[in-house]
Amino acid sequence: MSLKDLNLNEVTYFDLNNQINIPKNGQIQLEKDQEALDAFLRENVRPNVMKFDSLSERFEWLFENDFLEREFIKKYNLEFIEKLYAYLNGENFKFKSFMAAFKFYNQYALKTNDGQYYIETYVDRVAMNALYYADGDEVVALRIADEMIHQRYQPATPSFLNAGRARRGELVSCFIIQTSDDMNSIGRTINSALQLSKMGGGVGITLSNVREGGAPVMGIDNAAGGVVPIMKLLEDSFTFSSQVGARQGAGVAYLSIFHPDIMPFLSTKKENADEKIRVKTLSLGLTVPDKFYELVKNNEKMYLFSPADVEDVYGQPFNYVDITAEYDKMVANDKIRKYELDARSLEEEISKLQQESGYPYIINIDTTNRANPISGKIVSSNLCSEILQVQAPSDIDDDQHYTRLGSDVSCNLGSVNIVNMMHTDNFDQSVDAMVRALTYVSDTSKLDVVPSIAKGNHEKHAIGLGAMGLAAYFAQHQMYYGDEEALDFTSTFFMTLNYYSIKASVRIAKERHETFFEFDKSAYADGSYFDKYLAKDWIPKTTKVIREFGQHHVPTKSDWLELKNDVMTYGMYHAYRHAVAPTGSISYVNDTTATLLPIVNKIEERQEGMIGKVYYPAPGLSNETMPYYVSAYDTDMRKVIDVYATAQAHVDQGMSLTLFMRSTLPSGLYEWKNGRTDKMTTRDLTILRNYAFHKDIKSLYYVRTFTDDNQESGVNECESCSI
Repeated sequence: MSLKDLNLNEVTYFDLNNQINIPKNGQIQLEKDQEALDAFLRENVRPNVMKFDSLSERFEWLFENDFLEREFIKKYNLEFIEKLYAYLNGENFKFKSFMAAFKFYNQYALKTNDGQYYIETYVDRVAMNALYYADGDEVVALRIADEMIHQRYQPATPSFLNAGRARRGELVSCFIIQTSDDMNSIGRTINSALQLSKMGGGVGITLSNVREGGAPVMGIDNAAGGVVPIMKLLEDSFTFSSQVGARQGAGVAYLSIFHPDIMPFLSTKKENADEKIRVKTLSLGLTVPDKFYELVKNNEKMYLFSPADVEDVYGQPFNYVDITAEYDKMVANDKIRKYELDARSLEEEISKLQQESGYPYIINIDTTNRANPISGKIVSSNLCSEILQVQAPSDIDDDQHYTRLGSDVSCNLGSVNIVNMMHTDNFDQSVDAMVRALTYVSDTSKLDVVPSIAKGNHEKHAIGLGAMGLAAYFAQHQMYYGDEEALDFTSTFFMTLNYYSIKASVRIAKERHETFFEFDKSAYADGSYFDKYLAKDWIPKTTKVIREFGQHHVPTKSDWLELKNDVMTYGMYHAYRHAVAPTGSISYVNDTTATLLPIVNKIEERQEGMIGKVYYPAPGLSNETMPYYVSAYDTDMRKVIDVYATAQAHVDQGMSLTLFMRSTLPSGLYEWKNGRTDKMTTRDLTILRNYAFHKDIKSLYYVRTFTDDNQESGVNECESCSI
């Protein structure tokens, strides 16, 4: 029987899975999840995995039928590959939940062209990832395989899905590009969006340098179209271009909050917006300098500045001017066209839109640049708001040639599974293997079709090692999300991860005798990056967390001092190392909670295409852990912000921080609601955004709202960029 012959009315695994949602004797039937898993493997997987007599026969068939690239396999002899497979099979990997196996075999496993048979198992996909990233190095291949088969490390979807495949997109996860205030640049931006969307994940585009609608062009008043028509063109581009049909194109447009088109920009996401301006699939983000928060606090008028005039006065694009520092001078400068707006009215407008649609994302751009250890300026972010890297502008002539080639951003992502990582025998070696896997993707990505992206990738060697499963770890170790022990664990874990990733970067720099571009101008080179780690010991403080880290070496001040000296002596290979992206389907395959966020439901209900509803119990759910699994919708979002702020102190890029709100807020959750309405208001979102700002949060992703009719609004399933 093939997959196409499966009769969904005859298989038992969906019915068994659905029984999880039907209490029996007042108890959740958690055992039904394992029964569904066993039935799925028995009825769906084992009968339909194509069999081969030997590994050599399997590989030859995959080569001849254009499923695998031959070149990366040829870097190893068959004897080693057989050894690798023997090791992986000997580890007896087992999926822990029905959803984990279901997601893997539906979304990641290679199938025959007619979709009738699986032609790889989980072990096969892990082996292909390990062999591909190790680039012929047998020791590194075994180390990467060890991290992946024990699910301590999980590459992002583009990398995990595509590694080794003959017919694939690129392995990178996301890109950031920028446009200048001229037609050549705008045209190149649209072409770049098409090309990047075809190759890989989501694309972030900053439009802040484009002059506002109605601005003069070549002395003609009211000639400029502004940013909204460009947004419409970009949305159509992403709809048209996808990654070989495997993943839908997706993008986000970013705009400075001081851009004169700010109100039309926000209006494109309103439900009642005219179809001529409404964007349905393009995401929106704002870059917000400190000055805006100051103007709101003081209830002052704010001025929006014409990007073309600012560029004329300052000799650099609007994006690169420090608005907080230059604001008063810009207001006083008669050469800069400006527009007046009430700051608090704009703040309320942002909250209204977040309440309605979940947008816009918020990038606290001054906070981001203050923490940036690399020479240059960060001006924008990516589709999921966690990638924050310096960029440099480009100039393009009428032939679409670069007269000045700037640098833009690509990033490949992966995640540490925190629950499993705490069981590693060697934190240092585990992180080193992960960094090497990510580095290979950066080194080998073919991005020449967008030269500014290729240049940025070549200069920075940037990677984005993130994490998932934090809420699962808390619950399974009986810590309440956001309490003292939880914050202590978060700080210790991410400090340790940061330390060992820097060590890995130094090792690679020593091996290759190469550092990232302008390393000598960075806070790593002059040693100032390490000041905070030398000012105090960051070791755990609470009894439970001290015990949990007992088997691991937690870096001390003396360790950091030694590392500082190594960095200043040998340099680092990576300009950026960490970013906490949203984790989607891959969290289920790893049987853990998404990113650093609380769960939504103890039993999650998902609509899986034409199949119907599938249920997923929170990882490790039991009578003992149940009290510690509190829904994000019932959690004070300040606790979430506190957890993210604690991790952010050790993360050089950003984190995708989602806010979860109810239309009717639980009583007592927020003290400012006492004596007021229990309905969520724009004031609530404003307070939380300002709390995040004061906690030095770099970015806020979207807002999800659980409505009174049990629906979720503002839900953005970020498949293009999520891990």
